Amino acid sequence: MSAPRHSAIRGSVVRGAPGKPGKQTDLGPVEPIADPTAPRSPIDFTLQRRAALLAFFRGGMLSSEFCDADPYLLKAAKFHGEAVGGPCPVCKDPDFTHVTYVYGDQLGPYSGRVRQHADLPEMARMYGEFKVYVVEVCQRCHWNFLMKTFVLGDGVPRRAPRTPRDLIELEGKR
Repeated sequence: MSAPRHSAIRGSVVRGAPGKPGKQTDLGPVEPIADPTAPRSPIDFTLQRRAALLAFFRGGMLSSEFCDADPYLLKAAKFHGEAVGGPCPVCKDPDFTHVTYVYGDQLGPYSGRVRQHADLPEMARMYGEFKVYVVEVCQRCHWNFLMKTFVLGDGVPRRAPRTPRDLIELEGKR
């Protein structure tokens, strides 16, 4: 008899696969985390940003290489972006924003969504581990740059939440 096939959601068995229906699978060991709201594994892209801006202003790069924000990123910046407090480094527009995205297996259908920075501490206590990406965006000149990434979470592995019924119906219509 072959081993049960596992789906993309950790710990769940694909329908029709052999296995005991009520059997709980181990999600892995708990990683001890002192402060779930403290960023772990931070990566700061400030030096790459500085080099890109220097190359841009010296004429070594085309504006289309950096000022090419995706339309969805521009909409996210317009409706969900948080003001930086300074002007755009390219066009000096004062409406310069940061957009924060969260990704992780434990987030389930909520992975890849835009979140406000104020929501992150609460999410860090609700989920074991997820990655945060902060992108700066200018809606005027379309400048965008990944500023930093880091990991948050309390270290307790969890199953992803179920996909809401309305989301399942929308996916079926595609």
